Amino acid sequence: MDISAWLHSLGMQRYEEAFRANEIGAEVLPSLTAEDLKDLGVTLVGHRRRLLDAIAALGTGAPAPPGASPPAAERRQLKVMFCDLVGSTELSARLDPEDLREVIAAYHCAVAGVVAEFDGFVAKYMGDGVLVYFGYPRAHEDDAERAVRVGLSLIEAVRRLDLKSVELQARVGIATGLVVVGDLIGEGSAQEQSVVGETPNLAARLQVRAEPDTVVIAASTQRLVGDLFEYCDLGTVEVKGLAAPVPAWQVLRSSAVASRFEALRGAALTSLVGREEESDLLSRRWARAKMGDGQVVLISGEPGIGKSRITVELEERLHPEPHLRLRYFCSPYCRDSALYPFIDQLWHAAEFARDDPPAAKLEKLEILLAGAAPRDQDVALLADLLSLPVSAHHPLPSLSPQRKKERTLEALIRHLEALACQQPVLMVFEDAHWIDPTSRELLDLAVERVRNLPVR
Repeated sequence: MDISAWLHSLGMQRYEEAFRANEIGAEVLPSLTAEDLKDLGVTLVGHRRRLLDAIAALGTGAPAPPGASPPAAERRQLKVMFCDLVGSTELSARLDPEDLREVIAAYHCAVAGVVAEFDGFVAKYMGDGVLVYFGYPRAHEDDAERAVRVGLSLIEAVRRLDLKSVELQARVGIATGLVVVGDLIGEGSAQEQSVVGETPNLAARLQVRAEPDTVVIAASTQRLVGDLFEYCDLGTVEVKGLAAPVPAWQVLRSSAVASRFEALRGAALTSLVGREEESDLLSRRWARAKMGDGQVVLISGEPGIGKSRITVELEERLHPEPHLRLRYFCSPYCRDSALYPFIDQLWHAAEFARDDPPAAKLEKLEILLAGAAPRDQDVALLADLLSLPVSAHHPLPSLSPQRKKERTLEALIRHLEALACQQPVLMVFEDAHWIDPTSRELLDLAVERVRNLPVR
């Protein structure tokens, strides 16, 4: 396959040099993701979306380079999303056709931009509706979560659009199930990939039942995302074409549960089997840490082998002992948010509520930090890290951005050291492969400092 010719056919020849310099060939092209395209310098969302759709077409047969054979349709466990623009009929009666075209185009662009960020696939535009797949042509272990997060995000993105003095609203339906996807139907510009199964129909019907600015999901999707989100149980709803009513939930927001492991698996865990050696090793390391010989243990392996389960086992063993547990959770959706795991940990440790006013949050933070006798500037820096207002008792020093970052990292390290001087600290850092660069820098500093502290 000629990558240069392929880029020229898409009007993306400006990226030819970047593809060549990074040795992107035919064997690598099908596996490129949105993050890979960002690294290649494709900064425009529309260009990334066009390239991702074209890459997906290489695996589905339309439009493919000369000589490429269209692959067969596939059975997939698919997450299907239908998004609809609310009140489009009324808009068509009020607006000039050219103005309406501009509104619809901006709406489509907003939806496509959010879908691209989460590596979903826009399968079809249907006037004011958009059909999106998660799990095809590229599958991810968290496709259900991606679908729900896209639904919540695109509702906000559409709401923020300001066109022709029109307030826009969207509604979303999501369902999960087994389908056959990939068959090509139609000809020319009307050609599209068909999807066969009950799932698309259910997603479409749930979208119709959704209120404006809401996301409604089927039971099949809710089981996969567990407690990662907060819901309103809609009970069973009548769905046209199905013999019996189906359970449905309205997704309200992301939940306050910090641990993905706990959110997806709940509190009831099965017994840990076959990990006695690893568990004993962790217990021995903890015994050394309590003596002031700080320990660092890396638990790595393929997803699903029980890494988080082992840490839960250790925490259960240590429950009767006096110690302090600090938990940090990285997120695949916050890799561009500096110090996200540390901000999230402070948020939960201070017991912030969603509706707390800034002043109340600042007071809770001061109470949390008081036990470690922090410096006034440390309180100010950590309050600023949490986007809280400046306190008259703890004024924020005037610093350059780089110096402010350095001082903030120092404040977080001093806080850890102060806690470790009071009682042994168990510091659990989950999903470190998703860590942001600044958090990685701080974690490296912490690893250096804990050598002479009762920390593990």
